[in-house]
Amino acid sequence: MPTTPTRLSLDPRARLGRRAGRRFLFEWVGIGCLGLVVILLASLGRLTASVDNLVYDGFLSLRAPPLLPNIVVVEIDNASIAQLGRWPWPRGTHAKLLEQIAKAEPAAVIYDVLFTEANPEDAELARAIALTPTYLPVLLTPPDSAGRRVVVEPVAPLAHAAAGLGHINLEVDSDGIVRSVAQFEGDATSRWPQLMVPVAQAVEHGSIQLNERLPRRRSFSEAAAIRSSNTAEGEGRFLIPFGPNAQNYAKVSFASVLAGEVNADQLRGRIVLIGVTASGLYDRFATPVSGELGPLPGVYIHANVLDTLLSGREIEPVGRWALFLASLAPLAALLAGFLVLSPRRSLLLTGALCALAAAGSAVLLYGLRLWMSPVPAIAGVVVVYPIWNWRRLEMTMAYLREELQRLADEPHLLPETPKRRREFGGDVLEQHMALMAQAAQRVQDMKRFVWDSLDSMPEPILVSDLHGVVLIANHAARAHFARLGAPPPEGRPMQAVLGGLSFVKTIDRGAASGASDDASDADNNLLAHAHWPAPLDPARHEFAALMAQGVEVRDAHERDHLLRYANCTNAHGETTGWIAGLVDVSALHAAERQREDALRLLSHDMRSPQASILALVEIERARSEPVLARGLLERIERYAQRALTLADDFVQLARAESQTYLLEPVSLTELMIDASDEVWPQAHAKRITLQTDAGGAAELDEGHWICADRSLMTRALVNILNNAIKYSPPDTRISCSLDNLPGVTATPGAARRVSCTIRDEGYGIPKEQQADLFERFRRFHETDRPEVGGAGLGMAFVKTVVTRHGGEVAVLSAPGEGTAVTLCLPAFEDTQADVSARPGA
Repeated sequence: MPTTPTRLSLDPRARLGRRAGRRFLFEWVGIGCLGLVVILLASLGRLTASVDNLVYDGFLSLRAPPLLPNIVVVEIDNASIAQLGRWPWPRGTHAKLLEQIAKAEPAAVIYDVLFTEANPEDAELARAIALTPTYLPVLLTPPDSAGRRVVVEPVAPLAHAAAGLGHINLEVDSDGIVRSVAQFEGDATSRWPQLMVPVAQAVEHGSIQLNERLPRRRSFSEAAAIRSSNTAEGEGRFLIPFGPNAQNYAKVSFASVLAGEVNADQLRGRIVLIGVTASGLYDRFATPVSGELGPLPGVYIHANVLDTLLSGREIEPVGRWALFLASLAPLAALLAGFLVLSPRRSLLLTGALCALAAAGSAVLLYGLRLWMSPVPAIAGVVVVYPIWNWRRLEMTMAYLREELQRLADEPHLLPETPKRRREFGGDVLEQHMALMAQAAQRVQDMKRFVWDSLDSMPEPILVSDLHGVVLIANHAARAHFARLGAPPPEGRPMQAVLGGLSFVKTIDRGAASGASDDASDADNNLLAHAHWPAPLDPARHEFAALMAQGVEVRDAHERDHLLRYANCTNAHGETTGWIAGLVDVSALHAAERQREDALRLLSHDMRSPQASILALVEIERARSEPVLARGLLERIERYAQRALTLADDFVQLARAESQTYLLEPVSLTELMIDASDEVWPQAHAKRITLQTDAGGAAELDEGHWICADRSLMTRALVNILNNAIKYSPPDTRISCSLDNLPGVTATPGAARRVSCTIRDEGYGIPKEQQADLFERFRRFHETDRPEVGGAGLGMAFVKTVVTRHGGEVAVLSAPGEGTAVTLCLPAFEDTQADVSARPGA
């Protein structure tokens, strides 16, 4: 089988189990480094920060977290402005509100209004603040060039009366959206907590008692300490878990509370946040959910911050290095997929990894309150995939261009029409398309050639798949089955198509190869007879050897055919189907019958007159007064005897070459004795002694059994003995020895062999003439021994018979030293197991 030169496969799966090309490895490593750089810039370099924020905002908009019912917002809304007058209101108004709220006994009040300027009504407001734990904001200015920040606290009476102070600074990201809040802000000299932090601490310490229990969470102090240690400058920044329901807290109007229109149960035991929501006061900020809710008033942002601190729902952004390492996992999976997956599956893997990264980020956000952006991981695989496939496409195009050009440069073996001038102009793609068109045309020409070849064959040919269903039938096959009145063979099982054929016999392998295996041929005949028509199914592997050897079958019109199956294989030697050939041998059988008639003519019509002549000569010689001269009678007898011998030898040789042998277990010892008895008169006439040596008593009892045609093998031994007698002087000896030989050592398991050597003390044969010993009509010693007659067909007969029995003939001779002819034949191995097979047993 020809070997295919090693080349880089287009399918990466074909590279498994063998070394990849150096160029492929370099490109694979280079693509991996590119993805690594992209992830590094996206995670550590914050190159995709804006996209990260958009993804984060999208995730928040998809899920509405539960809100604490312990928070109530008192809105300074448009209706309150319209009812109470222009802002700012007198501080007495704020004091009356706090007095009204205090009657409802809330858990705490957070007043999201700055009171940084002194006012005559401060004392009244301070007394109202003291009625309930009230928390007031401070004004924290941005840092100056030296990093110092100025803190403007509420006026002293209010500050002393408040339960706690805190900043209300809300920092916006680069895109103007508020997503996080710092628990502590300040400078090197002072740090101020966010206004909601002391409220949450008071709730945790029990200073503020809420009417409804909070969900179990990690200790606020512990979480704040961890968060402060993990963030820059200990500010304890965290992401606010906004949701589409960020404004769905219980709310009442400032004016309604001031007028006593609000039921006290709405405020009792709850934290009340008072802040501005009126549209004209500009206390609104963009948040991740502003796409649905619009800008969110600051009081609601503080309410979400307080809700987050009380419920422990703070979202912690993972560290940049952790994000970088986690983002490498999808890239590693994709690079591994490039080694084993096809481009289509690599695309599916890329989409799956992007979806998995997004899903993993959502799970961490919703479940563990951790924000790990999927954008770096997605960016890595999205950048790597098209570049990798571009390189794969370039390599594929280069490979196809090389192979197509090589195919175009090779001479086409089939006849072609006159070629027009080749013009592979245009860009590279057009050149590739032109080469591909030429290759496709050649494939179509080859297909047409195969079809024409099949249809031009005079014998029916069927091609089936592995299941035995006929796929192709040539013109002769369709015509053959049409003559039989059968339907077209295409699409039908082979067994059904050929089911109308009757079994005749198997093909004699000995006749085809010069060897004989009668036991195997008999077994095949029995097997085919017992299971017919099952052997017609090519899917039945137990009959594969039988059908490959071939069987003789007969159709409904009594015509004989030779049927054989052959494997149809692909370029890798794998069986893909079967080819059945049906050869009409009716004419051959007719020729064989004519030959048999000719043999009968030779054996009867030619031999009978010669025998009659010899009989008349004997009658005439027996008369006391013969009519013809005795010399004339002797001449007539000699010529007739020669003609009769020639006819006999020719007929015997023709039968030995063509007829079917009747094989049976016979003893070579007995055949040798029979042949010796037949030639004894000639030997006795020349006083030649015939001696047969079969070995010891055990070997004599064994009989040297072979499987042979008794009459033909006996005739071969007689021919050898006749030659030994004719070419030996009187008073000599002819010895016949038999022996058993071991199997051929070059063939493990080979059967035993039996040898028979006939040695004379005759004239011998020169070395240069021994090569012609088995040719027809070759005679020796014609000049020096003219009295020796013969037609020169005896040794040709011996060679034919022994060869068709699977044996060999060897000759050892030298002038004046005699001749030794050795026959080596396969032994019959079943003799010991079945003694009854011996003649006379």
